[in-house]
Amino acid sequence: MIRTVRPDEYAALGELSARAYLGSGLLAFGEDDWYAAELRDVEKRARQAEVLVAEDPDGRVLGGVTYVPSHDHPYAELARPSEAEFRMLAVDVEARGKGVGEALVRAVIERARAAGKSAVVLCTQPLATPSHRLYERLGFTRIPDRDWSPIPEVTLRAYELKLAAD
Repeated sequence: MIRTVRPDEYAALGELSARAYLGSGLLAFGEDDWYAAELRDVEKRARQAEVLVAEDPDGRVLGGVTYVPSHDHPYAELARPSEAEFRMLAVDVEARGKGVGEALVRAVIERARAAGKSAVVLCTQPLATPSHRLYERLGFTRIPDRDWSPIPEVTLRAYELKLAAD
């Protein structure tokens, strides 16, 4: 089930997210990486954006994602007018390969489609090849002209899913 994160889950989702990125080698500076703190601060994200979680039948959080509804949103990095974006997709290591990430991305796509957005965009690290396969399977395509570097040591790859007009 996909739903909005609850306040009592902020710390757990933050730790799950940081561990998922650390375990995948996506934090250039390890545990001390500045982005680990960003991943752990779910409370801040939830105040400013829609943070979604996937839960199992027992109510255990298996993963999460931050939905960014517009280009002028505080969490927007890549979105242009009429586009939505998502960030910080993370799935518990034990839940990987079970459709959790796909369910979260599909929920983002549906929110964007319902809001009349023309596309959903995201950026990801070159090392995140399992994520790249997921995005491509769902119809996202690379948009290399929008790749960017938040810090000199990291270049993020841009992806886009064009949404059909209803």
